[in-house]
Amino acid sequence: MIAKIVLVALLVAVASAADTCIHCICLHESGCKAIGCNMDVGSLSCGYYQIKLPYYQDCGQPGKQSGDTTETAWKRCSDDYSCATTCVQNYYNRYRSQCNGLGMGDCQIMARNHNGGPQGCKNSATVGYWNNIKGCCGCS
Repeated sequence: MIAKIVLVALLVAVASAADTCIHCICLHESGCKAIGCNMDVGSLSCGYYQIKLPYYQDCGQPGKQSGDTTETAWKRCSDDYSCATTCVQNYYNRYRSQCNGLGMGDCQIMARNHNGGPQGCKNSATVGYWNNIKGCCGCS
């Protein structure tokens, strides 16, 4: 019974850390608000997490309905908190293995890949972004 309680507490702590991390990314990107699309480094970034179209495609296009163009679905999903959060989680799950062996925690991987793409955890240009997220969540 005690082992079961410890396991449940550990799972809750892990979920809480992931939730805190993704919330800090949301706060950093948009103040955690649906802000539509803005030009960013030569292309549009949309919604809560300032998701770009290729990122949306890589995250599996959640929320895309029959008859939607990818662009329509991307813009709608990006401004829907639940859909956009699913996209960020899917993207993390898809590319986190690119960071194996680097000694990074889950939040650092999520933040740096969110900012720098599938290989963002290996790109020194994403360190400043990670420091901003780490300062918010206190995670590793």
